Amino acid sequence: AMSRFHQVLLGVLLTVVTSSCFQGPFALPFSTARSQHCQMATHRLGESRFPLSIRTGWTRTRHGATWIGLAGAKMAAGDIDGVAVILLAGGVGSRMKADRPKQFLELNGKPILHHSLELFLGLKGVSSISVVIAEEYRDDLAGVIKSDSRVKFADPGKERQDSVFNGLQTTPDDASLVCVHDAARPLVTPEEIYNVIDDASEHGAAVLAVPMKATVKESADGEFVLKTIDRARLWEIHTPQVMRPGLLREGFAKVEKEGLAVTDDVSIVEQLPAPVKITVGEYTNIKITTPEDMPMAESILLRRSEVAV
Repeated sequence: AMSRFHQVLLGVLLTVVTSSCFQGPFALPFSTARSQHCQMATHRLGESRFPLSIRTGWTRTRHGATWIGLAGAKMAAGDIDGVAVILLAGGVGSRMKADRPKQFLELNGKPILHHSLELFLGLKGVSSISVVIAEEYRDDLAGVIKSDSRVKFADPGKERQDSVFNGLQTTPDDASLVCVHDAARPLVTPEEIYNVIDDASEHGAAVLAVPMKATVKESADGEFVLKTIDRARLWEIHTPQVMRPGLLREGFAKVEKEGLAVTDDVSIVEQLPAPVKITVGEYTNIKITTPEDMPMAESILLRRSEVAV
């Protein structure tokens, strides 16, 4: 175990390195204010200014000395048990123009899907993992699963909401929360997952998101600009998206009854309507969709490995 002196020293070094890592294409739209032991970031929405609890450094919790990453996690989320994970891996990835589904392309020496699966298998509080994937690819996961009884399989559906519904049918009846994650987001951190789980436990539903950086314009005909959207109120939605099972089932019942189409998981909960908490995530939690995303993902993993050394 590291001495307190070495913990503090490493925390200072990691703070400096992390701050320098997220420049250029990874620059965060935050202004930073330094304090004695951490770096706090704030984001301006309209005229209000609120702390996002985005900090880097070592902190002392009842679980011991803990590294706090950009998402500001407390890394103490083993307190919430019975989390049922639905890992969506049924897409064909046509935009990748590859010879196999994108979740099986190699990223840093192993398939994209393995990054997320290994991460969730190692998290405290996860009681089950339902991998939504075509049957023909399930044998490829044997080396990762290693007969772990928590792992189950479900068939992909025609649309995303159908895949989530199929995964939901395989979750334990006594699950406290359902955590839906895209396998195409292999760079999500434990900090982000723990934070969104904590928020969902408190509020019923939560989603990882980051403030929109791009300028967004609306067009009525796809040819001319109608207006520019105020991005101060816009958030880019990531996964995991976490909610209480009862809310998700109730939402699915309404979606089916009214024939609604939804594009993400918490949208099902929004139909009730029920509140969904925004959990601030990290811009590095990218979704791998096109060939250009692979070098960026590899660069992020490389930078993380350099920080960890």
